[in-house]
Amino acid sequence: MLAAVIQLCSQDDVSKNLARVVVLIGEAARAGAQLIALPENFAYMGDETGKRAIAEKVDGHGVILSAVMGAAREHGVYVVAGGMPETSEDPERPYNSSVLVDPRGAVVAVYRKLHLFDVDLADGTSLRESDATTAGFDKVVAVVHGATTRAGARVDVPIGMSVCYDVRFPELYRSLERRGARIVTVPAAFTVTTGKDHWHVLLRARAIENQVFVLAPGQQGKHPLGRQTYGKSLIIDPWGDVLAQCGDGEGFAVARLDLQYQDRVRAALPCLAHRRLSTPP
Repeated sequence: MLAAVIQLCSQDDVSKNLARVVVLIGEAARAGAQLIALPENFAYMGDETGKRAIAEKVDGHGVILSAVMGAAREHGVYVVAGGMPETSEDPERPYNSSVLVDPRGAVVAVYRKLHLFDVDLADGTSLRESDATTAGFDKVVAVVHGATTRAGARVDVPIGMSVCYDVRFPELYRSLERRGARIVTVPAAFTVTTGKDHWHVLLRARAIENQVFVLAPGQQGKHPLGRQTYGKSLIIDPWGDVLAQCGDGEGFAVARLDLQYQDRVRAALPCLAHRRLSTPP
């Protein structure tokens, strides 16, 4: 299976952001990608009032998700709609949701970000995601159909979903692996301060610990309200090697996910079978 991670520099104009998203999905699809992952906040990076105003249900009738569904259907690809505001029971605090859309343009799965980013960083940045976001509760493993073995057989591939700050909590990824995940997605908008020191290390660790492929599309650049994101969107293999990485600016990176190689890694180093401490399912 060929997979792509899209890197964006989203602003506070939803229409312009979505237009760019649609273009890049098309470019990644033409490059052969069957599974395309968008970063967190792909449709909007701005103040919380604006985020509340654009929050929508994940029924396909909203502006954001309908654009993604249309692009997935047009190009016949799976799209992980990285992180978008989904309405919750609290109108002041929507979910931060990652949505998997299939090649027919249908919603396959929804993951609502579990861990919220409430920090005061050394560079003076103060972020309180919980003030305007409701935490989720789902541990979602969805299935992507249509990966092909070297013998030509079609196989289904379970994908574990997460968002950004979740990557600092390894127990979530262990739970996803125990549910069968062979790929995990980590759409993000990492700050420069945390990204330069922790982005590669955390993502490679999650790949190595669970012997999974990691797709980590990110935001990169300057956004409203003085926010600046790190980028370096990555695709990592189950040995922890970086298969592809975006540079600065918007664009995408593509890599082949070799499931038979993953099987060989798990057979040669069967650490998943050597666990002695249990993790809740």
